[in-house]
Amino acid sequence: MKLRSDSIADGAPIAAEFAFGRIDPKSHVGLSDNRNPHLAWSDAPPGTRSFAIICHDRDVPSVGDDVNQEGREIPASLKRVDFYHWILIDLPASVTSVAAGEFSSAVTPKGKSGPASRHGARQGVNDYTEWFAGDQDMAGDYYGYDGPCPPWNDTIVHHYVFTVYALDVERLPIMGRFHGAEALKVISAHALSKAQVTGTYTLNPALAG
Repeated sequence: MKLRSDSIADGAPIAAEFAFGRIDPKSHVGLSDNRNPHLAWSDAPPGTRSFAIICHDRDVPSVGDDVNQEGREIPASLKRVDFYHWILIDLPASVTSVAAGEFSSAVTPKGKSGPASRHGARQGVNDYTEWFAGDQDMAGDYYGYDGPCPPWNDTIVHHYVFTVYALDVERLPIMGRFHGAEALKVISAHALSKAQVTGTYTLNPALAG
């Protein structure tokens, strides 16, 4: 199975238009275009009945005490955990690409609606749901794609992994409101093949180059 993107070159920086946040010289971070990237896949194995897309950041700090705090830095040595940015399941086997901006084209305060989505697919709640839980202006269920917004004081560049899975069922046996880790367990039980592309992103001017 193969995956390509007109929006992201594997191993290269992600353009700000596909991110939730962009560098702002005055406030560190400003809202960005938040468009989902283009993805296209091919050579799915026989028996494929649907596709799923997962995007996760593998470099999120495991402890948030120093995140976005003036006068502090997040050390590279800190243990890192996953943060899910997009969970899309039940894409019909006839769908072999998603267009840039097709599932997200702006930041939506309090989150986009779901789980029902285009092509009869379903989307899970991404991890901004928990991140904004205590923010009166932003709290809500963040369904679908919301792009990169790593801590502006992190000392490492973050890696965003887009994975497309070919599945042996038309509809995954998961109901209601679901998260990334929950969906991934079910996806893994039905995956015939997968393909990935990884982009990088930072909001630290010292690393942005």
